[in-house]
Amino acid sequence: MLKNLKLKQKFTILLLVILIVGLSLSGSALSTLLRQNATNEIALRALTLIDTMTSIREYTLTQIYPELSLRLEEKFQPQVVSAYSAREVFEILRKKPEYRDFFYKEAATNPTNLRDKADSFEANILERFRKEKDLKQISGFRSLPSGDIFYISRPLSISQEACLQCHSTPEAAPKTMIERFGSVNGFGWHLNEIVAVQFVSLPASKVIEQANQFSLLIVGLVSAVFIVVILVVNIFLNRQVILPLKRITRVAEEVSTGHLEVDFEQVSNDEIGSLVRAFKRMKLSLEMAMKRIRRTHGGTSGNL
Repeated sequence: MLKNLKLKQKFTILLLVILIVGLSLSGSALSTLLRQNATNEIALRALTLIDTMTSIREYTLTQIYPELSLRLEEKFQPQVVSAYSAREVFEILRKKPEYRDFFYKEAATNPTNLRDKADSFEANILERFRKEKDLKQISGFRSLPSGDIFYISRPLSISQEACLQCHSTPEAAPKTMIERFGSVNGFGWHLNEIVAVQFVSLPASKVIEQANQFSLLIVGLVSAVFIVVILVVNIFLNRQVILPLKRITRVAEEVSTGHLEVDFEQVSNDEIGSLVRAFKRMKLSLEMAMKRIRRTHGGTSGNL
């Protein structure tokens, strides 16, 4: 089939094959790389959220709790609980479109509020943080009945003595707190103990979707650039190779039919130029041969 195609068509097919094969071979590696980049970008946003929630916890514990702690015996104020403040602020933040797919949880095996109860997966992460003291964060993907999610987590420890006023023993805790949450959960905590894990998560499809968007963008740009390259190569090939070869062919055909007055035009010093010089030498040799033939035939006619 290639024998029946013109030179420009062959070059175009070759470049298209290179494009298709190149995109196919690099597609998998590109997808993996972009997915990792998307994961890193989302992880960075998640860590920023965790840092923000940690700052809110610190502010609540050092600024809000001292002001409202005396009222706890009269009425329990959830606003003095740092975990409550962090959770509420995060829910406000989720009202913004760019954060609505993120979720926040302070998972503990012994929480005061059972909504913060860690499942088996979260409990394993908590236990790992307790055993590996130098471990600062863990991230990855996990499967849930609702779908896969991407998560990032950091340990949460008791760093302030004020926390133990509500979480050391039921006897030391405010009575209004006991009335609301009971005297079973959220006690027995110790200073500097890792008691919970801060989790920020979002559906894994969001990570994949972002990676796919980048993949399509890059593939589209590469394809567009390659198409431009194909067009430029075709224009260059047409001007520098195809048209000169056509001129050489036309002149050679005229010379072959006896029109020796036409001449080959040399416009470059490349291989095409070398071909033109070779044809010129051939034409010159042909002219000399024709002259010798005429002289020979002329001399023979005179003798006759």
